[in-house]
Amino acid sequence: MAQVTVTIDGKSYRMACEEGQEEHLTDLAGRFDRYVGHLKSQFGEIGDLRLTVMSGIMVMDELHEVQRKVRGLEAELETLKKTRDNALSRVDKTDAELATALQEVTGRIEAIAGKLKV
Repeated sequence: MAQVTVTIDGKSYRMACEEGQEEHLTDLAGRFDRYVGHLKSQFGEIGDLRLTVMSGIMVMDELHEVQRKVRGLEAELETLKKTRDNALSRVDKTDAELATALQEVTGRIEAIAGKLKV
């Protein structure tokens, strides 16, 4: 396990993380610190616990919004896949109909050519 020291609201916290995840954890802590700083600038010194809880709720609200958008995009993707599958099915049917028509036309042309040789 790797160790990282992050700073949130001017306080340092030593945390463990998987090897190679140090930079990611530091980035996440920095982003969370910005939430705390934003709330602190709006509300002043209202207590560390309250700032942390409010910041956590803001993060969860943002996560909820992102999840809602992802669900919408997944639904849209499913619709597009169905539309694509239907279009491909129609193309396959049309190709089969064209092949049949071409065989019929070829047969007629060969029959006419056979009559012309006589």
